[in-house]
Amino acid sequence: MTATAISKAQRVNLRLNGDAKHTIERAASFEGKTVSKFILASALASAEQTIHEHETMTLNKRDSEAFFDALSKPVKFNAKLLSALDGHDQRVVSK
Repeated sequence: MTATAISKAQRVNLRLNGDAKHTIERAASFEGKTVSKFILASALASAEQTIHEHETMTLNKRDSEAFFDALSKPVKFNAKLLSALDGHDQRVVSK
């Protein structure tokens, strides 16, 4: 999501000390941006990175082969798996 795609009807307020404000103003000026645009771009980049780190899994060659090997084999519904599925159905409500 880019800064221009976000509605300007929303506000975020923050308090910071003078040194932090000066640093942000200086960095924004180096990029030719307003402080607001600099903070928004920086926060969005950080947010996207954080989301990516939490939603992406990277496997090495050995682990990826084991993963795809497990996917290619048919599931054997033993008592332990059936019990786990039953427990899941009792604890989790899907919408």
